Amino acid sequence: MKKIVVTEFLSLDGVMEAPDKWQMGYVNEEMGKDILDELVKSDALLFGRTTFDGMAAAWPSRKDAAADKFNNLPKFVVSTTLNKTDWNKSTIIKSNVTEELKKLKHQTGTQILVWGSLKLVQMMMEYNLIDEYRLYIHPCLLGKGKRLFENGIPDKKLKLIHSETFSNGVIVLTYQV
Repeated sequence: MKKIVVTEFLSLDGVMEAPDKWQMGYVNEEMGKDILDELVKSDALLFGRTTFDGMAAAWPSRKDAAADKFNNLPKFVVSTTLNKTDWNKSTIIKSNVTEELKKLKHQTGTQILVWGSLKLVQMMMEYNLIDEYRLYIHPCLLGKGKRLFENGIPDKKLKLIHSETFSNGVIVLTYQV
């Protein structure tokens, strides 16, 4: 059985919106290695439509070890409006999302990795589909923007299973549901 692992880049005040505008200054070799290690452990990727569109525009043309792994993993995108995709090994989930995700989880394998995809992740929180959170907390305050944990999310007890601080001040916290 696979687990769903949600990985997010967050500011200290919990903002996850538009990380391309604030997160890149923190990327360094040790953080990059950590992210690649997580990708290597995964055997599928799951995205909401907006994140998928950004990834599909960026990754297929890249040529390196991370891109090879990323582009060759099965990818699932949840979207009611997307009708086709040219990105290698991509499948569109249009309906019965919770049931389809439960089916994916029950397949043999290790983990389904989710990056970004705010609306999808919040829906998965509501239906208890997330097994693990991997939160990269960046030492910055943004003051505004969409937050991962909004008012009204279900009550949930989490267990801290790993923490690490990088030399750039980013802390990664891994919680098991």
